[in-house]
Amino acid sequence: MTTFRISEAAALLGVSADTVRRWVDGGRLPAVRDEHGHRRVPGAELAAFVREQARRGGDGEPGERFSSARNRMRGIVTDVRRDGVMAQVEIQAGPFRVVSLMSREAADELALEVGVVAEAVVKSTNVVVELPDLG
Repeated sequence: MTTFRISEAAALLGVSADTVRRWVDGGRLPAVRDEHGHRRVPGAELAAFVREQARRGGDGEPGERFSSARNRMRGIVTDVRRDGVMAQVEIQAGPFRVVSLMSREAADELALEVGVVAEAVVKSTNVVVELPDLG
């Protein structure tokens, strides 16, 4: 049977290894110990977990997405400045003003304009802007 190391499962799921460890420790994702005591996720169990996540549209926690980023600030876009290559996007999230620099292409694909509701996702020193799931 195919098994995956925690880091391999994390790469396949697009989350951090710590997130996968929390899922295993919490009983959400089964794992077995190999002969060296390392946790490994059975391939069939990982496939079932991914299918269930896709069906639910996320990791099953209310208000969360299938992401290892946990610092999300929902707000309204207050300014978008575009040039030939880059865009500067300002979001007012409660009392916080968040400014993100991104490619113009990304801002265009997200249709970021003043008045749009968006989320600033802070991961380490990077701010990622996403549109919230309103459905």
